[in-house]
Parts: sequence; structure tokens; C-alpha cells
Amino acid sequence: MEKMRIHAAGIDIGSRQVFVSIENQPVKIFETFTSDLESLSTYLLSNEITTVAMEATGSYWYVLYDILADSGLDVWLVDGRQTRQVPGRKTDIKDCQWIQQLHSYGLLNRCYVPDLLIKELRSYERLREDHIRSAGIHVQHMQKALIEMNIRLPEVLSQVHGASGTALITAILSGERDRHKLVSLCHKSVREKKGEELLKALEGHYTPQGLFALDQAYKAYLFYQGQILECDKQIQRTLEKINKDKDLPADTSAGSRKPIRHNKPKVDGLGNHLLKIFDGRDATKLPGITDYNWLQLYSELGSDLNKWPSEKHFTSWLGLSPGQNNSGKRNKSKSKGKPSVGQIFKEMAHGLLNSKYIGLGAFAKRLRSKKGPAIAIKATARKLAVQYWRLMVKGSEYIEKGVENYEAILKQQRHRLLQRLSLELNVGLVPL
Repeated sequence: MEKMRIHAAGIDIGSRQVFVSIENQPVKIFETFTSDLESLSTYLLSNEITTVAMEATGSYWYVLYDILADSGLDVWLVDGRQTRQVPGRKTDIKDCQWIQQLHSYGLLNRCYVPDLLIKELRSYERLREDHIRSAGIHVQHMQKALIEMNIRLPEVLSQVHGASGTALITAILSGERDRHKLVSLCHKSVREKKGEELLKALEGHYTPQGLFALDQAYKAYLFYQGQILECDKQIQRTLEKINKDKDLPADTSAGSRKPIRHNKPKVDGLGNHLLKIFDGRDATKLPGITDYNWLQLYSELGSDLNKWPSEKHFTSWLGLSPGQNNSGKRNKSKSKGKPSVGQIFKEMAHGLLNSKYIGLGAFAKRLRSKKGPAIAIKATARKLAVQYWRLMVKGSEYIEKGVENYEAILKQQRHRLLQRLSLELNVGLVPL
């Protein structure tokens, strides 16, 4: 093997110390304070280093990556699974030397690192998702407190934290116990359809500890709703900075965009911002994708998908295609982990399982009946990812032809299979 990079260094990052390896020199150790990281950058430049490889270790790499990139170095962030040491040689000093050696021979693949504004948007979006998960935990706490007092709202209302549910909880915590007055606070459609059930459900056994637990959970839920709103404001500002020098298209927010059923971000003209970023290519034309899903994908992937040479490279990076693990006669399917972007596509695919009119949903349901939901969701997510890559890279528009067209294609495939079998078996087919 020949060395591809002569002036290359390897870095192993820890919480307290950073280990730097340059070929034919002893390993140098730096602290993780900002001044020490800047000294590390100076040390590399003084030794005529042009490229550096380091593992993506937790969040420790963020600042060091920015400092090295700002100094003009070609920084390679690599997956730790590519730099695993030989058993029995695991030390921080040997790790950085091994990374340097692999990098000099060109044996490492570079991780995707977004630019500054997309990185900022990603930070707000991920924080928002954390708040949504935390709020969901406190919704469960509210349900538990209600059940402990035998107030059976979870069995009657589809969402305890919906408009009617929060109105009831607020009134209960304010001291209202009259069931008829409580029912009158619900939405008209809820009163008409579930009025009698609600009267029975609200006949609870109130206890001080139950009311205290309900109050604590409700206040925590409201707190996280406020945190989510603050994240939405930051997302709005970041999108405006990204589109600062661009003219937004005509307002498409009223009625022309797909509805966002859950956790809708309060961002004005979200669809307009995304359309401008992607030069009019509309990902919401793909099944299962709303402006919110699109925002999540943009914050993780950016707008330039040409970084992935083909749709196969893209789906492999997402963890939606099987890895290779072959040895002799063994041929195993090796998991590539669960990248966060791949999970976003899986969530969209999961929603298509309940679709009655979309061809991709029919494909997912057919595969689920044969191989189970996990494989069906992953396969459908892969198809979605392929269509997304084709739209953003090649401009290929997706045309939804419906379930009937999908079933017609299946029927044609079965017919061709029967014809092939009839030729093999030397029998004739008689149409009914």
C-alpha cells in the first residue's frame, strides 16, 4: 500500500485530554480548554500538517473541529467504528497513532458535517425533539394521576393533552367537581359524541396526592410547551438568516400545504422558506412528507444531496440498506446502526402503513403481511429516501398513481410468472 497523505495527523479526543499523533514524532497531549485547543492548532501548522482525522466522540469534537477548520486545515471527522484498534492494544496514545496511520493510507471515510447555519438549525431542531419527548413523558404522568383517582379520561378522549382534555384538567385543578359543568367545557363535537361517557368517566375518587401529582405533571407539560415555542422562534430566525438574500415565493401556507397533525412548529411561512432553500423543489409531493418532516430532513442533511454520489450511497448512509458480513459460506446481514435521519424516514413510512389510497402504503402493507412490520417499515423508508434523493439531485418528480395502479402492476407480475411456469412445466393456461 502507498501513502496517500504525507502531511497527515491523527487525533483521539477525550473529556479531559486530546492526544495528537504526527508521523515520526512522539504523541503530544493537550488539555481540552480553549487556549490548549488553539495551541494544538498552532502545533499542527508548525509541523506543516495539512489534513487531520479525528473520531466523532460525543460532543467533544464540536469546538476542536471548528478551531482546526478555521485555521485552514482539512479536517476529517470519522466514524469510530472505522478506527477500532487491534484487541490488546487499546490506549489513547495508540488510538491516535492508529487513526493517523489509517488516514495517511486513505482508509477512512469522512463523516458529513453541515455548514454553520444548518448546524445551528439542527441544534434547535434536535433540542425541540428532546422537549417533545419530555412533554410526552409528563402526558403519561397526567394519565397515571387521573387513573389513580379513577377519572377515566384516557379511555374516552383520544388525547388527554388536547383542547378538551386540558380544559377539563385545568378546571379540576381549580376545584371544579360538578361533572355537568366539566363536560360543558369540552368541544361541541366531543359533547355530542361522548357526552354520556364523559359524565361517567368524570365520576372519580379525588385524593390530595392524586391532585398534587396531576398538578405537577400538568405544570411540567406546560413548561415544555413553552420551551418548544422558544425553539420555534429560534428556528424562525435561523430560516430567515438562511433566506436573507432570497425572495420568498408567494404565500403557500393557507390551505395548499399538507396538514401537520402533531407537534406543528409555529414558524410563519415554513413551507415558503423550504421551497426557497430548495429552489422550488417540493418534497411534500412525496407521500408521507409534510413541511415538518421536510424541516427535520433539511436540518440533518442540508440542501445539497450531491455529497452522496448515488441513491445507493444515500440509503446506505441512512442505515436503510443491509451491510456486508460474508465469510466463506456464511452470508449475514449486518446492521449499520440507527442514524437519526434514517429514523425520520422510518417514522414517515410507519404513517403510510395506515394509508388506504397511496401505492407505497399498499406496498408496505403487503410486505408487512409477509415479513412483519419492522422489515416493511425499513423497506418503505428506503423507497421514500430514494425518491427524496432523486427529487433533490435529479429533479425527478414523483407521481402518485394510487393503490389500484399498484395492484394492477402486481397482477401483471403474477401473470408473467404463471406464463413462465407454464412454459417450464409444458402445460397450458386456460382463462376463466
